[in-house]
Amino acid sequence: MIRRFPVTFLAICLALATAPAAHAQLAKMEFSGVRGPSFQSPEPFGGYSRGCAAGNVALPETGESWQAMRLSRNRNWGQPELVDMVQDLGRYMKRIGWGGIYVGDMSQPRGGPMLSAHRSHQIGLDADIWLYPATDMTLSRRQRENLSAVSMQRAGGAFVNSNWSRGQHELVKRAAQDPRTARIFIFPGAKVQMCNDETGDRSWLRKVRPWYGHHEHIHVRISCPDGARGCENQAPPPPGDGCAEAQSWVDDILNPPPTDPNAPAATPRPELRLADLPRQCASVLSSR
Repeated sequence: MIRRFPVTFLAICLALATAPAAHAQLAKMEFSGVRGPSFQSPEPFGGYSRGCAAGNVALPETGESWQAMRLSRNRNWGQPELVDMVQDLGRYMKRIGWGGIYVGDMSQPRGGPMLSAHRSHQIGLDADIWLYPATDMTLSRRQRENLSAVSMQRAGGAFVNSNWSRGQHELVKRAAQDPRTARIFIFPGAKVQMCNDETGDRSWLRKVRPWYGHHEHIHVRISCPDGARGCENQAPPPPGDGCAEAQSWVDDILNPPPTDPNAPAATPRPELRLADLPRQCASVLSSR
């Protein structure tokens, strides 16, 4: 005999079964919905890919030597040390002949996971700087949405293309020489080109690391500020200038190693929830 339960009873059971999932809101939904910073002392909490940021400040949309791009994303926020570093970099590029710099994503007002584009940029210590030479420093909001960044790579990232110049070299070099900078991500061919072209002090090259996708911008990551006890630094780059490692990336692009048919399938990373972040992040979210 088949027992039939009233629809209302089944609905209640279903609601109870799904309640935990419904109430465990994704952290990216929580943080992306907040339009302003927390009114707390500046401090990053957690790591670059699992954390949040109290007291972020905004990079002004327009400055003497920088333009914040894609303003609709509301990602021109960071810890004061990051904002200061970005402004210093823009002033330097203006002095050597560019108009300044175009600045892509930094962080959300309170950091945390984003809806799109990044796993890191969560604690107000990462910034994307376009490799495109900034010339017009009076862009409208609409122009900042529609202007396209320009790729600097060819052959899948093994080499730079004709858009690459000494200006891009100096941009990366200056950012890497800043003592606040922990590392810079850029496509492998650019790292190899800079290794070949640099004739002076090569120590800054250690901070420049090859990584996928960074052919229109550099990703600058600064270290945890002094006294930020809740902040987790990334392990420092290996000793040396890293040029041989970058060349091995290029070699693999040009002659890909055979794939392992028995390699296990990649496991998708689970979405972060607020409970996965440092405990301070709940306070950062709720602060007014």
